[in-house]
Amino acid sequence: MQPLIDNARTFGRRPAEFARLAEGQSPDVLFITCSDSRVVPALITGARPGELFELRTAGNIVPPYAPGHPSAEAATVEYAVEVLGVTDVVVCGHSHCGAIGALVRGDDLDAVPAVRDWLAHAAGAPAPADPADPACAEAVQQHVLAQLLRLRSYPCVQQRLASGRLRLRGWYYEVHTGAVREHRAGSDAFEAL
Repeated sequence: MQPLIDNARTFGRRPAEFARLAEGQSPDVLFITCSDSRVVPALITGARPGELFELRTAGNIVPPYAPGHPSAEAATVEYAVEVLGVTDVVVCGHSHCGAIGALVRGDDLDAVPAVRDWLAHAAGAPAPADPADPACAEAVQQHVLAQLLRLRSYPCVQQRLASGRLRLRGWYYEVHTGAVREHRAGSDAFEAL
């Protein structure tokens, strides 16, 4: 923890660099990814403060849209799309994902009921993974596509997609190599950016 504290102490010693951030934010991208500490959106994309609006959830799960039952996730998506006017939404899954691995393996999560209940929002269990693939690559990629489909059920996303003012993107990040792949509709495959 001490190195983090030391960096935080020196981070605020550059007020001129951060003064413009007080004027507001206007990110172009909502980046939805996992809470996993190995996935760092600004590091992956090279984004500076103010360039990404982030939503981090266990397993990068986008819960179903439920009118009359607000959630932090739905509020974040709606704010990014309606207020900030983002032009792109990226759902970024990653290799070696504990959440997707637990779903694929059918792990007993009774000891962590909040995790178990959250993972129930995963839009169906991904297909069983190749037992020789600890990264669960295929299952994670299927899960990313399911979350993109789930996003399409949000009214604000539907409207912006219909008007051509929003693009949805599915990414897969390999924590063991740093490679990023994007789903391409034409090939229905995740390919290098």
